[in-house]
Amino acid sequence: MQDWIFWAAVVALTAGVTAILLQAYRRGDAASDGDAALKVYRDQLAEVDRDAARAVISPAEAERVKIEVSRRLLDADRARPAPTASGKAALLPMAVGLGLAACAALYLYDRLGAPGYGDLPLSDRIAMAEQAYTDRPNQEAAEAAAPAPAAAPQPDAEFTALMEKLRAAVAARPDDQQGLALLAKNEAQLGNYVAARKAQQHLLDLIGDKASANDHAGLAQTMIFAAGGVVTPEAEQHLIRALQIDPTNPLARYFSGLMFAEIGRPDRAFALWEPLLREGPADAPWIAPIRGMLQDTADAAGIKYQLPDAKGPSAEDVANAGQMSAQDRQDMIKGMVAQLETRLTSEGGPVEEWVKLISSLAVLGEKDHAKAIYEKAVQTFKSDDAALGKIEAAASDAGVTP
Repeated sequence: MQDWIFWAAVVALTAGVTAILLQAYRRGDAASDGDAALKVYRDQLAEVDRDAARAVISPAEAERVKIEVSRRLLDADRARPAPTASGKAALLPMAVGLGLAACAALYLYDRLGAPGYGDLPLSDRIAMAEQAYTDRPNQEAAEAAAPAPAAAPQPDAEFTALMEKLRAAVAARPDDQQGLALLAKNEAQLGNYVAARKAQQHLLDLIGDKASANDHAGLAQTMIFAAGGVVTPEAEQHLIRALQIDPTNPLARYFSGLMFAEIGRPDRAFALWEPLLREGPADAPWIAPIRGMLQDTADAAGIKYQLPDAKGPSAEDVANAGQMSAQDRQDMIKGMVAQLETRLTSEGGPVEEWVKLISSLAVLGEKDHAKAIYEKAVQTFKSDDAALGKIEAAASDAGVTP
């Protein structure tokens, strides 16, 4: 609505200025003849003729006055500076100049502006981002404030019994690295991210300096999921360590970009995400969330960018993706889907992200869960017919419509 009002005002102002210039252009010569002094003297001559005709003054007096007024008229005409250009000739370059200025202003606004927002200098925006960065909650506070995680599929009785045994075994042997790794993985799969974070963090403490970039990035991911999507200072430290070990680590780059997006630095987020999108592979779990956020991120940063069309993975992409086990890919995808759901249910988001969530849950085989999200999306967008159409289409494709 604000965009419509803004552009309507721009069009109205432009049309008004153009009309004024055209009117002035059409009568430019008349304006140049309308010198005040000359007009007064001409009016006086006409008045003398009218008075003489009505016998208000004598013919001799009329002739004397006309001679005097004519003399003053000639003197005034001689005193005028010689015009350098006619009214039209002067107005034409003015109109052209104003037109060019308007085009330049619209071009700059298209590049840098945003209707509906007040002035916000770059220095203020950077200061606000730095404050947001400083004010982030720590891991403990973020976990306490995080909304309840999305309900994971209920495990069967056999898996539940195995998990109880695994928890008991790790409690009895808390420094068993293999047990900790298995516990962290399975707790995350159940949506118990805080428990997974604790197990994974203790595991990295045991590994120490031998921990890899993936170890640190994986722990940061679990910490972020446990914190409801917030990249806390503690999670950031593990991202930094991962990038110190391997500057190309994609998971650490993705979540570092997420941190910058959260604090209000879309320029820094774009610089991390755009290369990740180009590098692929197309089926990497971070590609879908990047595609969902990159265009808005570029727009917020004032960067002219057109999101490329999605394409299928190349042979090289498939080969690269093969380096990650199927279970690892599945776990990461589930984690990112859970993160998307947490953000949408707590903060809301565009209909495209709700559609993506419904489709992703259906692909993961969580049809009941997808149906619940579909019903929530319908309630969220109940007054938006266009959005409801997209939601209904996604639900139909996913096979979850009532």
